[in-house]
Amino acid sequence: MAYQHKQLEPRWQKYWKDKNIFITNEDKSKPKYYALDMFPYPSASGLHVGHPLGYTATDITSRYYRMKGYNVLHPMGWDAFGLPAEQHAIDTGEHPAKLTYASIENFKKQLDSIGFSYDWSREVATCDPKFFHWTQWIFTKLFEKGLAYQAEVFVNWCPVLKTVLANEEVIEGKSERGGHPVFRVPMKQWMLKITSYAERLLADLDELDWPESTKEIQRNWIGKSIGAKVKFAIENFESEKIEIFTTRPDTLFGATYMVLAPEHPLVNNITIEENKAHIAEYREFASRKSDLDRTELNKEKTGVFTGSYAINPVNNEKIPIWISDYVMMGYGTGAIMAVPAHDTRDHEFALKFNLKIIQVVSAQDNSFDIQKEAYTNDGEIINSHFLNGLNIEAAKDKIIQYLVEKNLGEKSITYKLRDWVFSRQRYWGEPIPIMKDAQGNVLRAFKESELPLTLPEVQSYEPTGDGKSPLSAITSWVQKKAKDGTLEFVETDTMPGSAGSSWYFLRYVDPFNSKQLADFEKLKYWMPVDLYVGGQEHAVGHLLYSRFWTKVLFDIGICPVKEPYQKLVHQGMICKNGAKMSKSKGNGLSPDEVIDQYGADSLRVYEMFMGPLTQTKEWDDSNLAGVHRFLSRVERFYLSDEGKSLLNSEPATQQDQKVLHKTIKKVTEDIENLSFNTAIAQMMIFLNSVAESQCKNKEILNKFLQILSPFAPHLSEELWYKCFVEEKVSPESSKYKFISLSEWPSYNPEFIIDNEIKIGVQVNGKHRGEITIPLNASQEIAVAAAMENSNVKATLEGKTLRKTIYVANRILNFVAT
Repeated sequence: MAYQHKQLEPRWQKYWKDKNIFITNEDKSKPKYYALDMFPYPSASGLHVGHPLGYTATDITSRYYRMKGYNVLHPMGWDAFGLPAEQHAIDTGEHPAKLTYASIENFKKQLDSIGFSYDWSREVATCDPKFFHWTQWIFTKLFEKGLAYQAEVFVNWCPVLKTVLANEEVIEGKSERGGHPVFRVPMKQWMLKITSYAERLLADLDELDWPESTKEIQRNWIGKSIGAKVKFAIENFESEKIEIFTTRPDTLFGATYMVLAPEHPLVNNITIEENKAHIAEYREFASRKSDLDRTELNKEKTGVFTGSYAINPVNNEKIPIWISDYVMMGYGTGAIMAVPAHDTRDHEFALKFNLKIIQVVSAQDNSFDIQKEAYTNDGEIINSHFLNGLNIEAAKDKIIQYLVEKNLGEKSITYKLRDWVFSRQRYWGEPIPIMKDAQGNVLRAFKESELPLTLPEVQSYEPTGDGKSPLSAITSWVQKKAKDGTLEFVETDTMPGSAGSSWYFLRYVDPFNSKQLADFEKLKYWMPVDLYVGGQEHAVGHLLYSRFWTKVLFDIGICPVKEPYQKLVHQGMICKNGAKMSKSKGNGLSPDEVIDQYGADSLRVYEMFMGPLTQTKEWDDSNLAGVHRFLSRVERFYLSDEGKSLLNSEPATQQDQKVLHKTIKKVTEDIENLSFNTAIAQMMIFLNSVAESQCKNKEILNKFLQILSPFAPHLSEELWYKCFVEEKVSPESSKYKFISLSEWPSYNPEFIIDNEIKIGVQVNGKHRGEITIPLNASQEIAVAAAMENSNVKATLEGKTLRKTIYVANRILNFVAT
């Protein structure tokens, strides 16, 4: 008989909820443990079985630390602003909040059905005014510090969808949704000056227990480069100069042309008359490409000559100025000096447009042909006047010194990191708390007493065709009369979805505080997050933005830590038929279906048993059924068919004690290392061992149930109640002690030490059997045991034993002829 999960799981979930056993208390006498999941966006489609993978890992960890005596904070909430709910509103006319809160209700029901030990009393939703009051407050602080500002920047604009799109929403110049043309156009946007924190964001990565691959992604995204800024004069334009940044100033003598981004403000000024039509055509062509398309290394190089020339400052050579889409305004200065001999992209461009290639670093291979490919390795400087004969590093120092002396440039550090575009011309987001005048100039940020600035009702959720939010049409909301009688205007752009997720982990610490973001002393106790589990796809979005906001809040004395998450883990994907599980792909399996057939405990244990947490795993229904059989075996081992305890007080053997204490040690270490699959394997070994010895000792099986409980909490609570609650106190009683709140068992080191060992026996180097002998047994004892092995005896029969090789505790080898 399989255990009756449909009856017992909802029953124990109700007991946990009614008794509030997972509510986090503010007991600062205990050590703390803060386990956090990246909170989900509550979509109408609900969860599929890939979602609970990370949630189960943090739940097992939380349950373990609770039993270890820690004060555990394990909250859950909702990343609730976003485009899907707004698109639903556009299509149906229903308020986005209606879909959002319906989705939250469904998600919460699904999460509860899996038995997660969340403290739901701390639940937050980013669309709740009580929450976004403080998101807006943080924005005002960013504004006060000069870290929030407006600027005209190039964005991906889709006229059909009437919205700005992120780079990843643009594919080959068309919108991912609908396939409509997308253009790169300048628009006034709110920006956050994350670049001011570039060096700290880079340096502090070294202090974090994060996957090295994720830290490297952030390092590359921040992209620190040390080099020089160099000014190039322009022939016939005395007042204009082109400034470039280069990490290779040592190659200046090899600069044979310049490239400006098509959007560069100098392009209109310096383009000669006969080239203007061609330039305009190319700029329109480039505007249809996303940044990702433009930086694709393998794409064919394109460009147009402006007709003007720059002057190379180190040799006064005239070099042509081109525009090309492989150079972008968002990176560096929007202009480069091209050294085709030593840069692959520049070389490809030079070959295509028949531009000069001058080698200035010697190749170690004399047969190397600079006209066929770029040389990008080390070498000695050549063809460079006063730099000749120097190595690259020495040449960099000397040329920078020369540029400074001649007022042609300076040593410089730059970063690839760009300021964060923070505007969305949408309805369903946090309103930006800024007042403007009639001309659109910023007047002031909202005062704290004026927050939260909430969303008004609108007739249409669709953005306007001129790049404005639907909010701009609500005159009664937008226009406010100042004390002096003049009109002020509320900013109509809203914040991106990443605003609320950049600080939500702080609000869980003190979710009901109406006076401040969170109490400083509480933050001091709980922060940073001890374990954060979520996807690597957020490496340069959420994970970078939340680090930035935490540092800003640290600087203004609101947050006591400068980093939000001490340990970060990325759960792997769950695939089905080799593809990432997704309802849109038709291979998404709902946890509701699995729970209905096998139970929540089977789902939890199976997902942890599939393989290492961080690896991609293939869903297999037969393996899920196998885990269900294991849990059914556990139940049958404890209970009779009538549901009565089968346990007794008969003394346990030394072997039973050994397997228990080895299992306690293994599971303890594996939970702390997040190696859940091997912990489960060890528990299966334990069950096989006690089943073989028919051990029904209450003390042994009590402790096993305790270490099983974080993985299979419902079944463990049921067996605990039926086998170990002596007076059968009702779980509804205030005196009842749940297994989830019992004390984690410790292991006895004496039982971990093996007194016997199994070693292999070879004859002439070939494996012929195994023997079990006392630890550190003498050769005589090992040989005597081997001679009792039938296979070894048969192999040696009729042969003359020439030599015996014995290595204690490892191997026994007979040499015989």
